[in-house]
Amino acid sequence: MITKRIIPCLDVRDGQVVKGVNFEGVRAVADPVEMARFYNETGADELVFYDITASFEGRKLFTGVLREVASQVFIPLTVGGGINTLDDFDRVLKCGADKVSVNSGAIRDPSLIERAAKRYGDQCVVLSMDVKRVGGQFRLFAKGGREDTGIDALDWAVRGVESGAGELVVNSIDTDGVRKGFDLELLDAVAARCKVPIIASGGAGCREDFAELFRHEGMDAGLAASIFHFKQLSIPDLKAYLRAQGVEVRL
Repeated sequence: MITKRIIPCLDVRDGQVVKGVNFEGVRAVADPVEMARFYNETGADELVFYDITASFEGRKLFTGVLREVASQVFIPLTVGGGINTLDDFDRVLKCGADKVSVNSGAIRDPSLIERAAKRYGDQCVVLSMDVKRVGGQFRLFAKGGREDTGIDALDWAVRGVESGAGELVVNSIDTDGVRKGFDLELLDAVAARCKVPIIASGGAGCREDFAELFRHEGMDAGLAASIFHFKQLSIPDLKAYLRAQGVEVRL
């Protein structure tokens, strides 16, 4: 049986890990290098590093901090933020990333997904989606959740997978930072259409939220920030609980 993955997320702005609620009220919480080292040592299955203002500010991802983070982890590292070209893929991979997450860059140029998959392999290309309900529709947002694209998020997920995305990170803006559970309605809708690994993001508040997530078909990983950063839940304790609930995890 394939084990479920627990993935902490480092949202980085100005060299610091930050966190907000519903993508707003963002504040600094920790040093990314120290935090990466901590998660590597305490059982995280993978680590995600997002330069959260690169796309909005129209700049390239900060590679200095990324190199330092990559030097501290010996688990798969996914990196995103300001990824607009194949050169950007190449740059972050050379800095130590194992997978590259595309979001706004792929919205601007959907061919980026296919071109990257052909050059680096599907397993390297992660399509990250920031999704919010608008008028009863799951709508795709860009630039760190600031811009409504008008695109149906479910259609976009299908298109991304057909183009070669090997994984989907589904970020629910509606549940982000609220800590009342993952957006299972959204996640189930994506899983019904896409048969690639799905990483659920946004809303984890307790260990039971992860157990509930993994009862839903197609959910391969749970990604969270606040509850891990503020040490409200440790990854070893979470994994022990999940194993007791019959969820296969790597201890």
